[in-house]
Amino acid sequence: MPNTLTAVFRQVPEGFIGFIEEVPGANTQAATLEEARANLRESVVELIEEHRSSIAEAVKGGKVIRESFAFDFNASITGEPFAPRNAA
Repeated sequence: MPNTLTAVFRQVPEGFIGFIEEVPGANTQAATLEEARANLRESVVELIEEHRSSIAEAVKGGKVIRESFAFDFNASITGEPFAPRNAA
């Protein structure tokens, strides 16, 4: 089951600003909510591509192990679910 991220949008006089709660640096602003959603998707893709490129450079020439890493956002280290958050 794929994990999902949380997009947070705030309406401002100029339109909307948007953030991905779990990804520092993933943010945008746009005139409409639809445009903010599209820009935010693009922002996440660009951040991941940049990070992959930096990691590739950092590990160049060394022995590297790559593997999938899956986790459950809804479980803590102890296995207990996180407390529900208010949608304020």
